[in-house]
Amino acid sequence: MTTPGFENETPRSTRSPMRIAGIILQAILWLLFAIFLVGALATSGWPGLLLAVGLLVFVTGLYVLALKRRSWARIPGGRKGGGVAAALGLALLLSSVGFMPPATSSDEGPASNAVSSTGVADSEGTGDGSELTSEPTEEPEPVTEQKPAKAPAAGETILAVDLLDGLAVKGRSPKTGYDRKEKFGTAWLDVDHNGCDTRNDILQRDLTAETLQGPCKVMTGTLADPYTATQIGFVRGNTTSTAVQIDHVVALSDAWQKGAQQLTQDQRVALANDPINLLAVDGPTNSAKSDKDAASWLPPNKQFRCQYVARQITVKATYSLWVTQGEKSAMQNVLSSCPDELAPTSADALTAAKVKVTKAADPVPVPAPAPAPAPAPAPAPAPAPAPVPTDVFYQNCDAVRAAGASPIYAGDAGYSRKLDRDGDGVGCE
Repeated sequence: MTTPGFENETPRSTRSPMRIAGIILQAILWLLFAIFLVGALATSGWPGLLLAVGLLVFVTGLYVLALKRRSWARIPGGRKGGGVAAALGLALLLSSVGFMPPATSSDEGPASNAVSSTGVADSEGTGDGSELTSEPTEEPEPVTEQKPAKAPAAGETILAVDLLDGLAVKGRSPKTGYDRKEKFGTAWLDVDHNGCDTRNDILQRDLTAETLQGPCKVMTGTLADPYTATQIGFVRGNTTSTAVQIDHVVALSDAWQKGAQQLTQDQRVALANDPINLLAVDGPTNSAKSDKDAASWLPPNKQFRCQYVARQITVKATYSLWVTQGEKSAMQNVLSSCPDELAPTSADALTAAKVKVTKAADPVPVPAPAPAPAPAPAPAPAPAPAPVPTDVFYQNCDAVRAAGASPIYAGDAGYSRKLDRDGDGVGCE
């Protein structure tokens, strides 16, 4: 039986946990509200606090007005209570805007953080209470136009370090467009028109005790290698010729990236065949050098490094090539041990003695000439040499090598253009 007047009453044991949960939720909301207000006060002062309160009241009023329920702030439900709260919040928002300080220009910034053009804070205090003062700016030194370096003429002497100072210093250009044959001509042309290609000219210049086939073709010889300070025997052959290679002191690829792109085709061909830029050297060492400049590679033989760097400087001055800053620093470092090293000239390279890295032997005394004997009767004329057969034919380079005729030159019996693919007059190399 139910007691009258208590039909809808909820038992106390059921209502108490819900009330406790509600109290905890309200406490959390009030805590968040307090944190929000404190943050607004700390960042924007009283105008910020007023703005935060107005925003909170306005949102709460809209909540009550839309849902017609009492909010956490105990605002009575319905349109009247919600409308009053929303209007009050809006008024607080508008009034807070009027109290906001004007924004400072982004170009000026706070005075306490102003920094002078010298990078010293204008008003920031030092540790001892004194103020830092801006340092006076120095007047820039006038920039004088650098005259291009000019290679020494024949008979002229100039220090390599002085010639280096005249070279332009720039960054490395892209290697795009570089092609050895197209940009610098076919390898080993006869640019001096002496009947011999450049490779054989350099071999005759740099080898000793060389033997020739005809007036040009070097078959054997001995190289005093400047890069390794060793003696290397040269024997021409398919598997032995590479023991001695002709090195471009300034690699053509390096030249292409440092000014040779602006040269004419004739100038680039001259650079590729200029004796000042060519040395007969140890093949494997030359391969290790590849197209590196002085900043990345120097000869293992330290005694030759001054001459090597001086040659590179002369080549670059002759053909208006530049150096990178790292390359110039490396050259200066080498020349610091030999400040009196002279820059060679192209004329010197044509007539210079063979490159040596070992002490020359003492000259052998020449005995006094004996009296000339009475002239002998003129010998009978030698028989004419047998004519060179003209019907010799080689199917390919294998046949040339099997006959012991490789390499075969233009004008030799059996020579044909199909055996000389690069068109340099020497087939089956």
